[in-house]
Amino acid sequence: MPSDGNARFVAIVTFHHAANGATRRRKSEPFYYYGQQTGRKGITVAQKNQNAKRNTRASRRAAEEKAAQEKAEQAAKERKQQTIIGAVVVAIIVVLVAIAGFAIYGAIHKNDVAKSTTEEQAYQQLQKVETKPSAADDKGGILISSEGYGKKASGAPTVAVYMDPLCPGCGEFNRQTDPTLISLVDAGQINLEIHPMSFMDEYSTDEYSSRATGAILYIASNDDNPDHLLKFISNIYAEDFQPGEASEYKSVKNKALKQQAIDAGVPQSVADKAFNGEYRKWLDAINLYTPKRPELWQVSGSNKGVMSTPTITINGNYWDRNQLSLAGMNNKTGIIASLGLKEDEVGQKGTMPSIGESGKPISLTTGE
Repeated sequence: MPSDGNARFVAIVTFHHAANGATRRRKSEPFYYYGQQTGRKGITVAQKNQNAKRNTRASRRAAEEKAAQEKAEQAAKERKQQTIIGAVVVAIIVVLVAIAGFAIYGAIHKNDVAKSTTEEQAYQQLQKVETKPSAADDKGGILISSEGYGKKASGAPTVAVYMDPLCPGCGEFNRQTDPTLISLVDAGQINLEIHPMSFMDEYSTDEYSSRATGAILYIASNDDNPDHLLKFISNIYAEDFQPGEASEYKSVKNKALKQQAIDAGVPQSVADKAFNGEYRKWLDAINLYTPKRPELWQVSGSNKGVMSTPTITINGNYWDRNQLSLAGMNNKTGIIASLGLKEDEVGQKGTMPSIGESGKPISLTTGE
């Protein structure tokens, strides 16, 4: 028997004619074929292989056609998805462009309005605001003296400080001069005028300037003790409390600001209502009006002709802080010198600044 795997068994039945002419069937005789040999009623291996090849080619073509059809259907599906996604992206871009366009228009429009508004027009708008802090005057100043709110100490010069709670320069000025200014106020040597602003809201994520300034205004209008206000301002300008600006800003909650007010001696009933935002429109008007006052514009340096914070005036005259570095002084020693006092005279009742209640600040570079 052939031993390879290609062998096939075929039973052959043979017939022969007997001598008598009758046909007899012989016993079946088996044999195997492979190669090109044939059985009498079988098919050849070649034929069988050929049929198998035909079947294989047909199956392969069918598989290829099916794969091609599936690929085409997937491509069509992906094109549809891409079209939908593309449409969504385009729609989003259109919306974002519209929003950005509106924001840009709003900013430009607001700036254009601010630029086109005169000082007098801005002043009149300020006067028309219905809800005003009662402690502030018609130009936004909160006057403090040894006599309390709204009263001037006779013969004393007036030091006005224009500030924003977020302004780092304002914080530095306060930390250097606050104890000195308070001593001068208590001794009746100066009148102190606070001008809180909130134009730096854009440098925080939660309108910190408006919230802190609103609290200053509310406390001044509802707590009769100005020492509480001055201490609150000192607290929020403390180096370990005042937040950074822009990318360095970390959110400060009203709860934290309220605690600083309470720590300053502000009654709980006042502190609880100090963050309701009732002076927002007034602050908007102040932020528009104050920078238009030419007496507050810098008189030297790269920012000459514009207002910045902190801005200090003495008896209504601009105090040029750019002179400090030229004179080798800081804010504290510079203020004392410009008032016409010596450091050991600070806090001495009856010892009045030489410039009086109407004189100009003494120049730090010329001494005049």
